[in-house]
Amino acid sequence: MAWNWSGFWGYFTNTYLLGGALVTLGLTAATLVLGFLLGLVLVWMRLSGWTVLAWLARAHVWLFRGTPLLVQLIIIYTGLPQLGIARLSVLESALLGLVLNEAAYLAEILRAGIQSVPRAQRDAANALGLSRARTFLLVVAPQALRVIVPALGNSVNGLLKTTSIASVISMEELLRRGQILMQQRFEVLEVFTCIAIIYLAMTTLWDLVQRRIEAHYSKSDRQVAGAAQDLAATER
Repeated sequence: MAWNWSGFWGYFTNTYLLGGALVTLGLTAATLVLGFLLGLVLVWMRLSGWTVLAWLARAHVWLFRGTPLLVQLIIIYTGLPQLGIARLSVLESALLGLVLNEAAYLAEILRAGIQSVPRAQRDAANALGLSRARTFLLVVAPQALRVIVPALGNSVNGLLKTTSIASVISMEELLRRGQILMQQRFEVLEVFTCIAIIYLAMTTLWDLVQRRIEAHYSKSDRQVAGAAQDLAATER
């Protein structure tokens, strides 16, 4: 079958397909926010000093990083109802699976960033009279972000594409809607080439945003230290 140029260009204005792209963006954003929050909880559990909490956090990371997301989604969507635990909708199953999986990766990114800040920085902040909370917010977090942001940005880029796996449980994101159009019109190459270009456009735009964010957080640590010293002076 010959390449259909008119059909190919028409897919870029197809509201059904573009709606799938919006679903992909929404799923990515929701997964990132919820996964980040859960990742913070896992990091707190890991660094809390409580053996049971640390073990549970490690178990979560080990399980969800060590098994394919595809398998996790299938178990959540089809396995949980068979066990009588829960019957979730397609959206709930996709979001739950993506969040649990992404949190495992984000937890390691956050932990590595926090632990990259030298202990001497915390000791210096304590010597200046800063509380533990202010030490974390003013000294540890800004320096950790310089390590976290690049890895987090790459994670978002990957997550935009990883959401396509949710199509296996009939989540109508970009790839799933493309599959439905392909089955209706039998234009396999045209549809999937259009989908690839849309994914490429989304990841390229995010790459531009990521560069701006990285530039913002690449400020000198002297500014952080100066802010901490100024605050300590005002509290004396």
